[in-house]
Amino acid sequence: MSHGIHLIADLRAATGLDDPAFIARVLTEAAAQARVTLLELKLHHFGPAKGVTGVALLAESHISIHTWPEHGLPAVDIFVCGPEARPQAALDHLVTAFDGQVVQFNRIERLA
Repeated sequence: MSHGIHLIADLRAATGLDDPAFIARVLTEAAAQARVTLLELKLHHFGPAKGVTGVALLAESHISIHTWPEHGLPAVDIFVCGPEARPQAALDHLVTAFDGQVVQFNRIERLA
């Protein structure tokens, strides 16, 4: 019996990775696409032209991101539980919003 789906992906050729307001909006939209409940959003920007690390705390777990704008690379982690949750929809939204391409992908079914 699965108790959640955990998607881990690295993207490349992505844009908007040094813009915390944009990243906040994209994470919020990704949570909506996943049909999960956003409880809190926390981001840290490392400075002009630098990366952002952030987490969307969900009632169903989390969506997190760490970006390297100088390389066009965001690393994303989506872990959700519940029968209505759609983690792939969240990942698809992130890829589209950042205009990137998935170069590494892992899907893990979390078991009890």
